[in-house]
Amino acid sequence: MKKTLLLASIAFCIAGCCEKQTQPSEATTPKIESTGELPILAWHSIPADSTTLERFLEMKNIGINMHFSGYPDADAMERALDLAEQAGIKVIVSCPELSEEPEKTVTRFMNHPALAGYFLRDEPNTSAFPELAAWAKRIRATDDNHFCYLNLLPTYAPLEALQAESYRDYVHRFDQEVPLQLLSFDHYPIVGDNYRPDWYENLEIFSDEARKAGKPFWAFALATAHDPYPIPDLGHLRLQMYSNLAYGAQGLQYFTYWTPGKNPHWNFHHGPIGLDGKRTDVYDKIKTLNTELHALSGVFLGAEVLSVRHTGDSIPQGTVALTELPAQVKSLETEGEGAVVSLLQNKDKQFLVIVNRDFKNRMQLHIELAPEVKRILKDGSIVDASLYSDTMMVDPGDAMIYMLN
Repeated sequence: MKKTLLLASIAFCIAGCCEKQTQPSEATTPKIESTGELPILAWHSIPADSTTLERFLEMKNIGINMHFSGYPDADAMERALDLAEQAGIKVIVSCPELSEEPEKTVTRFMNHPALAGYFLRDEPNTSAFPELAAWAKRIRATDDNHFCYLNLLPTYAPLEALQAESYRDYVHRFDQEVPLQLLSFDHYPIVGDNYRPDWYENLEIFSDEARKAGKPFWAFALATAHDPYPIPDLGHLRLQMYSNLAYGAQGLQYFTYWTPGKNPHWNFHHGPIGLDGKRTDVYDKIKTLNTELHALSGVFLGAEVLSVRHTGDSIPQGTVALTELPAQVKSLETEGEGAVVSLLQNKDKQFLVIVNRDFKNRMQLHIELAPEVKRILKDGSIVDASLYSDTMMVDPGDAMIYMLN
């Protein structure tokens, strides 16, 4: 009940989130319905000096419905909220006054229709937990209807940086010590032509800790190149987002939307909006993916993970091999790199999500199903799986989704 209420309050405070899709007529193919709008956040979004209604509408056009950027002061923050409201986008507040005068600043913004939540800080280690806990408590004492937000470090951060006994200890201590309504972490897995060996282990640990805490978790895809991370293509983006969803993520985030300027440590380039303020090809790739994600939100938003397993001659570290299948699946075999195989429960429906772990090559999937099984297409359409061959090709990083009952 706690998790259900929390999900209901967080997913979401986006305008129009409770609107149902149009009921299908007999002449149309039915589509999967969602109880809300999947949160999709742009991290390092529109900068303060480029904050205009046109820019917010441009971002809304690619399916991003949440904005996060730091603002120089509360007045600039309020102008951004006003413009975002006109575009139908929610905003996470970040300005100096939020830390200097939390109660006053929260009172100023708490009733704004575009408010989503309040940003604390990024990637803290355990030594910062007491200060963050006190800050979050002050915010929540004034406004407990909107969430406090920050991202935790990934598994590839050394223990010296975490200041914890293990990565699981780091996440668990954060949940126990800092009273936030949701958990979020960043992990950018694709490095050169491969992905980090600990990425799926990170998802295993983080999703498990979130489940034990009864809190939703959010996760990222990398949208802006910087050494050693390549310019993302659609396979990169799909692999990250569909894997996040297969593990139960209830919010998705892109790092970054607007390409950051010069940085002494990172050569950021080729984000969705480039250094010149113009769109790159990544903008269009994100639009393609987000169109899919919103159409499929009825599968993922509010879903409970029953199991996540992996296929392949070798499986990622920290994961579990697929050895048992649901009764409605007679056989399931993959060729190549292998797949993530997730079983989700969303209200009275069960979904089987199969994600191609290879972000460069197509995967052959052979699957034999019971007659009653449906396939969920990328536009959310529900069709008989029996209309399709038992052998299908899955694009790089892409997902096949089946409704089992």
